[in-house]
Amino acid sequence: MTQYKKIIGPFKQLLTMNGLPIKGALKDEQLKVIENGALLICEQKIEAVGTLEKLKYDHPSVMIEIIQDDMVAMPGLIDAHTHICFGGSRAKDYAARNNGKTYLEIAEEGGGIWSTVKHTREASEASLLQGVKQRLEKLKSLGITTVEAKSGYGLSLQDELKMLRVLKKAGESLEIDIIPTCLAAHIIPKDFESEDAYLSFILSDLVPVIKEENLCNRFDIFIEQSAFSVQKALPFLEKLKLQGFDITVHADQFTTGGSAVAVEVGALSADHLEASTDVQINALAKSNTVAMALPGASIGLGCAFTPARKLLDAGACVAIASDWNPGSAPQGNLLSQAALLGTFEKLSTAEILAGITVRAAKALNLKDRGTLSENSLADISAFPVSDFREILYKQGELKPSMLWKRGKQVL
Repeated sequence: MTQYKKIIGPFKQLLTMNGLPIKGALKDEQLKVIENGALLICEQKIEAVGTLEKLKYDHPSVMIEIIQDDMVAMPGLIDAHTHICFGGSRAKDYAARNNGKTYLEIAEEGGGIWSTVKHTREASEASLLQGVKQRLEKLKSLGITTVEAKSGYGLSLQDELKMLRVLKKAGESLEIDIIPTCLAAHIIPKDFESEDAYLSFILSDLVPVIKEENLCNRFDIFIEQSAFSVQKALPFLEKLKLQGFDITVHADQFTTGGSAVAVEVGALSADHLEASTDVQINALAKSNTVAMALPGASIGLGCAFTPARKLLDAGACVAIASDWNPGSAPQGNLLSQAALLGTFEKLSTAEILAGITVRAAKALNLKDRGTLSENSLADISAFPVSDFREILYKQGELKPSMLWKRGKQVL
């Protein structure tokens, strides 16, 4: 069978994100930028990267998909932490926070995560699917080709499975890859008497169905005073890891403790980290756990950003995600949030772009994307500018005008 090949180009600049160290600080001078660049696509993957002239010379019979305008191409963006499957709104929570109430006070009064749980339980599978599809279209318009999405607003067997099934269906029908994560351990639901009872329920009742239906291969837990303790989270995660699941942790958002669990269990990532101090920063830097900054939550809650500068300087791998959720991070604009994080934390353009491409891929344990390089998926985002620095300079206002998913143009 003849393989389908094509050349896409020329791009004014081709930002490959290839060849960068996966951990530690980065300078913009380390970015590999190919002027008048192009890509040779074979089926769904990149076969070669170079100048248009070189690829035309090496492959004279291959069709060329001509790019007429000045464009900067880079890997499709990866949003590696979202909660885009939910019912209802938390506008009242937002107003209450701005009126002086704390996150924990709102939760104690019936708002917060439990409010979304009630709305999500009441929502039909069809309405949840419609909401997810609408949010995926927005993500696609931002140049995102891979998104992680969590359950965690069901907190019962029926409703956690409902959410994961919705994510599976959405991933089958749209031009964006969904990496589902089970966050049944989000908070202790009011219909369970204890932390022990609920975590045991997840292991005994929920996990077998997830395995049977192949709904996800990742588990997350929120370690915090209002959620799950360090003491209970560690054995829970160790049992999941023994069953073959990848692990990630909501860690150090308001108090420390969660990142230590993430490091000990060998989690792929520790996400949030707004409360992390030098002790936690150094431990993460010495580990293989990715430090995931979620600037959307800092903006939504009005709290400090993840100490990304300190993490990078200590030698950590830092990824950046939107945390799009109905409560603390309702905006859902990864580019805008990453640009603002860069301004406040003094991150280089290379550090920010790596955080939403190649380092985000590492956080999801995906080795086939995040760079424009040989054998990577042909996931390409192209912005209508002639200099890659314009992308973050516009702080989320600049959108890609062209997008390819596995070599197929979808925007």
